[in-house]
Amino acid sequence: MAERKLPIGVQNFEDLRQSEYLYVDKTKYIVQLLRGKVYFLSRPRRFGKSLFLSTLAAYFRGQRELFKGLYLEKAEEELAKQEGREAWQQYPILYLDFNASNYKETNSLAINLNNHLTAWEKLYGTELSEQDYSTRFMGVIRRAHAKTGQQVVILIDEYDKALLDTLDDEQLNTQYRDVLGAFFSVIKTCDEHLRFSFLTGVTKFSKVSVFSGLNNLNDISMEAIYAGICGIKEEELVSYFVSEIAELSAALQLTHEETIAQLKQRYDGYQFCRYGEHVYNPFSLLNVLKKHEFADYWYATGTPDFLVKYLKEAHYFIPDLEGGVRLDDYGLNKHRADAHDPIPILFQTGYLTIKEYVAARNYYRLGYPNDEVRYGFLNNLKSSFLPLDRGLGISIFKFLDDIDAQDVDSFMERLQTVFANLPYDTTERTEVKFRERDYQIVVYLIFALLGQYTETEVVGTTGRADCVVITATTVYLFELKLWSAGTAEEALQQIIEKDYAAKYASSGKEIILIGASFDEEKRNIKEWIVERMHNNNH
Repeated sequence: MAERKLPIGVQNFEDLRQSEYLYVDKTKYIVQLLRGKVYFLSRPRRFGKSLFLSTLAAYFRGQRELFKGLYLEKAEEELAKQEGREAWQQYPILYLDFNASNYKETNSLAINLNNHLTAWEKLYGTELSEQDYSTRFMGVIRRAHAKTGQQVVILIDEYDKALLDTLDDEQLNTQYRDVLGAFFSVIKTCDEHLRFSFLTGVTKFSKVSVFSGLNNLNDISMEAIYAGICGIKEEELVSYFVSEIAELSAALQLTHEETIAQLKQRYDGYQFCRYGEHVYNPFSLLNVLKKHEFADYWYATGTPDFLVKYLKEAHYFIPDLEGGVRLDDYGLNKHRADAHDPIPILFQTGYLTIKEYVAARNYYRLGYPNDEVRYGFLNNLKSSFLPLDRGLGISIFKFLDDIDAQDVDSFMERLQTVFANLPYDTTERTEVKFRERDYQIVVYLIFALLGQYTETEVVGTTGRADCVVITATTVYLFELKLWSAGTAEEALQQIIEKDYAAKYASSGKEIILIGASFDEEKRNIKEWIVERMHNNNH
């Protein structure tokens, strides 16, 4: 059987269909959208927004042949009958793509807007009185309607690209917001001339200011009926990719169930609304099915350096990102990104997702969607928070070697070296709370990163040790106390008295208990005690 073509990086619907790439049918969402008029959709990068926008363009161009065999083919005929119109009606389309430019140059937004407007004006004409972007845009819309006799369709891809590119340049960012705000307000002003408008972006952080003049905008980003509009749902994975999953299983010598479980753990878990379906990352999913290798495909395409910087400046308690972030509707949709509150933009850019909605308290609990994002982000944080790989001869792999060799003393001495080389200059000695958080974050990051290679639990709750590391032969239970709160001996006694080892007693593995204390004054591990428990089953 010939290998099917997977549309990795294909964003043009016409090209996708004519070149016979595999297509996961999303056209039922177009039928739902046709009931309204002006929409906004926020989704992370590389989630299929551009392809969906291109699909809308093909529909409004009346390219019926591209929809052969898809949901919309039959649905359009029925819709046309119900609405008493001609099926596959053609409309003038104004397609504005903000993807292509780098907006750090002051005039780059002006160049992009001018290029689009000039191209449209060649088709529909211009007036001397139209001197700025907004009046030119308005003039084009009105003339396109008059010339074709059909209302206009406006499709805008990645409206916020210029704003994301200039987050570290407040003056230019503000200038861009003002320009875009005036430009987009034309969509409401020209409502009578418009059949349909659809805008996409990664974030909603500037929605209030940029779209303040566009208050008829229907934001569908968190509506349950549009949960699967971008991304791959579970049912789509198992129905569309049967042969690809079988090939991946064979290549990696996994069972079908093991393959699905690994795909789910690494790439699933994105939830964009309270109760909606979760979806897989389409970019990573297509890549692993094509290349037969599990890797961080999506995460590797862009590093959120400014987000890590924000988290550090905010003294954010990093372990909370594991699922301990709680936000209400206002917080989740906050319209500005800044170092004091980086969480909303972490959600909107796909590094956090909704893990649970607690209706009784009206809040969302957020966390990493999957292992690709979790370990990608942890590695990003590592370079900012830890002095690993900086000429000290220390890396996560050295810690892993110690674990494999059951050399606890070497592990703890390595941990001491990490603390001794932490850059604490930014934290005043009086800021005890932040110094303790630094210590906790360092311990958390090291153990969490070990989780790429072993099973780990970190920053525990009452009832289990602070850190647990499980290898093929050994279970390590760590209890870490601040020196002011207890000694290493007391930490070890806590493990024994609370019987943290009980749940691992039947594992057949050797259990190693480590009690340690942290000296707040010297900002380092003070002492540790090790005790080994040999299972009867071992």
